[in-house]
Amino acid sequence: MTAGTNYLQTAENMNSTKFDLMDNVLVIHVNGELDHHNSVVIRERADEIICTRGVINILFDFEKTEFMDSSGIGVIMGRYKKVKDFGGIVGVVNVGKNVEKILLFSGLNKIIRYYDSAESAVRLIRGGN
Repeated sequence: MTAGTNYLQTAENMNSTKFDLMDNVLVIHVNGELDHHNSVVIRERADEIICTRGVINILFDFEKTEFMDSSGIGVIMGRYKKVKDFGGIVGVVNVGKNVEKILLFSGLNKIIRYYDSAESAVRLIRGGN
């Protein structure tokens, strides 16, 4: 972990999704599948962190994501709606071909930002770009 990173591990996500706070940007490392089976846990944990920590910027890291369905679209869109009124940003990194297709077909690519890495995303988000 880099300086400024808080590792937020819970029993629900120990084997699937990891939540980090990097300079007050919530980084959600989606491992495996973002489908109806785990979208509820991801949504609830993300919302808890957003509300209790005052986080308004979110980054989804899809490096280890094998599959995403419409439930994943809902998770991303819901977090976007939650933070946009506060000037927050939702971004993505490490987007593979399968996830990219879903982002394009859903139109999410028009409202989220793409970054090269989590570190550069945090730097740019915190800098206001």
